[in-house]
Amino acid sequence: MICVFQKLAAECQSAGYSGTLIPYKCDLSNEEEILSMFSAIKTLHKGVDVCINNAGLAHDEPLLSGKTEGWRNMIDVNVLALSICTREAYKSMKERNVDDGHIININSMGGHRMVPSADEHFYCATKYAVTALTEGIRQELREANTHIRATCISPGIVETEFAFRHHNSDPEKAAAVYESMKCLKAEDIASAVTFVLSAPPHVQIGDVQMRPVEQVS
Repeated sequence: MICVFQKLAAECQSAGYSGTLIPYKCDLSNEEEILSMFSAIKTLHKGVDVCINNAGLAHDEPLLSGKTEGWRNMIDVNVLALSICTREAYKSMKERNVDDGHIININSMGGHRMVPSADEHFYCATKYAVTALTEGIRQELREANTHIRATCISPGIVETEFAFRHHNSDPEKAAAVYESMKCLKAEDIASAVTFVLSAPPHVQIGDVQMRPVEQVS
């Protein structure tokens, strides 16, 4: 995976984009690795001004028959890692008196309604948690009397490797998800992130819900 991001970093540089993409390998199910990553960011780049919690995964583990290991992995990545990264990002901002930072959680439409499919139910529960956590973060930031903002971006079906990992034993089923409609693209989510970041400092965007036009649920 790190090679993919190294290639992407080279493409960004050759395209003349401003800024620099710096890949960093981190297992988000391991708190020690997350803390090590934030320590490296502090050493090399002073700290974090904007934290975008983008990692998320789903396993085909229904509520009545699923394996605990799969449930635990979804909680570790979708809920705990997001919370740890948020905490560490806020610490970084506070240490440097950053008062205009931003925490953006890439949520899901699954965090707002339950998908009528057993293999999605536990995943949706973790995304409902993200919805609640983002509002909790917003409230705690207000209590801290800071102007740091917290936002959810909640996409429907986005054409990425997500479905192929979710249905890793049935690639045809995964492919059918993306072939059934004109899906959102990663660029659409990036545009939403840019929109949120470009809002005036006094504007708090709580949640951006977005779906493909052809998506029913």
